[in-house]
Amino acid sequence: MDIRHASHPEDVKRYDTQTLRKHFLIESLFEPGHLHMTYTHYDRLVIGGAMPAEQPLVLEAPQTLKTEYFFERREAGFVNLGGPAVIAVDGEEHSLNRLDALYVGKGAKKVTLASPDPSDPAKLYFCSANAHHTLPVSKMAIDKANPNHLGSLETSNERTIYQFIHEGGLQSCQLMLGITILKPGSIWNTMPAHLHDRRMEAYLYFDLNPDARVFHMMGLPEESRHLVVANEQAVISPPWSIHSGAGTSNYSFIWAMAGENYTFKDMDSVPMDTLK
Repeated sequence: MDIRHASHPEDVKRYDTQTLRKHFLIESLFEPGHLHMTYTHYDRLVIGGAMPAEQPLVLEAPQTLKTEYFFERREAGFVNLGGPAVIAVDGEEHSLNRLDALYVGKGAKKVTLASPDPSDPAKLYFCSANAHHTLPVSKMAIDKANPNHLGSLETSNERTIYQFIHEGGLQSCQLMLGITILKPGSIWNTMPAHLHDRRMEAYLYFDLNPDARVFHMMGLPEESRHLVVANEQAVISPPWSIHSGAGTSNYSFIWAMAGENYTFKDMDSVPMDTLK
C-alpha cells in the first residue's frame, strides 16, 4: 500500500514536475499476478489495480487500514479493463466482461479476483471509500449504464459518460464511479474546467496508444499545473483543484469521487478568463 498525504494548495504552487508527480500521479497499477493499492488522505480513498494470472488474488486489509478485513468499514467499485474476470464476494461469484462494473459494500469478508483465462488476464481497477452502512453487491454491464452524450466535434470534446455508481444507478454510501469515452477527433474531457470543494476525484486514463499522452490539468484555477499521463495511469485530484485534460488522441477514463455530497450537480464551473 502506497500512502499519499494531503497537500495544501499554497504548497503545491512551489512543486516542481517530479514533486507534483510524486504526490498526485499513480504510474503503475497493473502487473501480472499482483495487486497494487494507493491510499490517499483526500477523503481516505483507496485506488487499486489487480491483474490476476494463474492464481486468484485476495483483497486483504493491509496494515494501513488497521481493520480485520478490507471491507470492514469500506465499500468499493470495480471496473474490468481486460479479459474476462470473476470477482467472488464471500463465495458468490460475479462475472465481468470488459467495462462491466461491480459494487461491493461494507461487510464483505472475503473478496477474491480471478482471471478465468490466464492467457487473456483481467485488469480490475477499483476505488474504495469509507462506508457507514451495508448495501448489496450489485453488477452493471456497460450496456446497462446510463449514457450521457455531451460536447461536440467542433469543440473537440464529443464524449459519452456512462454512470455506474451514483444516486440513479448502483447505490453506495458515498462512492460515485463511471466511465467517459471520447469519440475520435475529440481530445478534451471537460472544458471549461470545474472543481468541487466537497469531493475529491480520481481519474484513470486508458485506451491510449503507447506513444499517446494526456495532459491532465490540475491546481488552483489561477495557478494551474499539469501532469503528463500515459496509458493506465491514475491521477489523484484534490477538492481544491481543477481537473481537466487534453490528449494527443482520443482516449477513455474512469472517474471516481468520494466526499461529503452525493450529487453530480455539486460543482463550481471555472470561467475561462479565470484560468491562468
